[in-house]
Amino acid sequence: MLGKGKFFAVNKSVKSVYFAEKMISGRNTGLIKNEAARLGFMQCGISKAERLNEDADRLEKWLKQGFHGSMQYMENHFEKRVDPRLLVDGARSVITLLMNYYPDQVQEQGVPLVSKYAYGEDYHLVIRKKLHELLHFIQEEIGAVNGRGFVDSAPVLERSWAVKSGLGWIGKNGNLIHRQSGSFFFIATLIVDLELDYDTPHVKDYCGTCNRCVEACPTEAILPDKTIRGDQCISYFTIELKSLDFNTDLKWNDWMFGCDICQDVCPWNRFAKAQDEEVFHPKKELFNFQFEDWDKMDKSKFQQVFKDSPLKRSGFERIQRNLRFLKTRHQK
Repeated sequence: MLGKGKFFAVNKSVKSVYFAEKMISGRNTGLIKNEAARLGFMQCGISKAERLNEDADRLEKWLKQGFHGSMQYMENHFEKRVDPRLLVDGARSVITLLMNYYPDQVQEQGVPLVSKYAYGEDYHLVIRKKLHELLHFIQEEIGAVNGRGFVDSAPVLERSWAVKSGLGWIGKNGNLIHRQSGSFFFIATLIVDLELDYDTPHVKDYCGTCNRCVEACPTEAILPDKTIRGDQCISYFTIELKSLDFNTDLKWNDWMFGCDICQDVCPWNRFAKAQDEEVFHPKKELFNFQFEDWDKMDKSKFQQVFKDSPLKRSGFERIQRNLRFLKTRHQK
């Protein structure tokens, strides 16, 4: 049995180790957030790597309701989606990063519309490179840290981690909303086996009684309880859906690729500021092309102009199909 003096000595030693570790984790956290800002990320939040139990229940219910439509890949790797420790051995921290893509100019009405995130280069390539740089920095400055970066490319619930990291709340339109920046940003995730200082989760929902996004959605894909019917979303029809029923009564409002309606009407996006990443600046063709210009484009030209664009995800044939559908809407 320890004597009273030895007990206090051991207790003091334990506290000293604890505070030393906190100082180190605080220093490392500061280094990471400063480097993230230098790389161009507008926000960086950090949370403890653990299973997202509540999100797992919501995801399971959403899938059972069939709201993912034909996106069968969303059923795969369920446990990996809700537990980052299955993606990175020994994972201890989830670093969530936001990168602004709000443009300094937008398309005029009456032309084939493209979601703003697709105005410039493919964000997967741009952000993946930055995540590699951030991980390399961590390994150089801190030590042998194991980690993996993800940007809409693996089973990761990015928005849930963003909320858990204090970066905002999930709006009625299903998007992460930041009070000072709105919702026009990409979300990236870096999972590491390094303990850091964790941010306080965001708990307050500032949507209040506003229903602008619910009321504005032409396909009624936004349900009142914050559930998004992915299988009714314009982005789903224009990007994901392989076979399209031209006899449907659904209205796309000239959206050829993706859709921004629920974000455009959101009052919080009055705080959105134009981004300054040159690679995300709009391609001139998107602003110059009318319907007839798209009609004249062949597959070779499409691949040349949009070789580094998110539009390549749909591909030339599906883009042309979407254009034909929009024309049928104009004729009715």
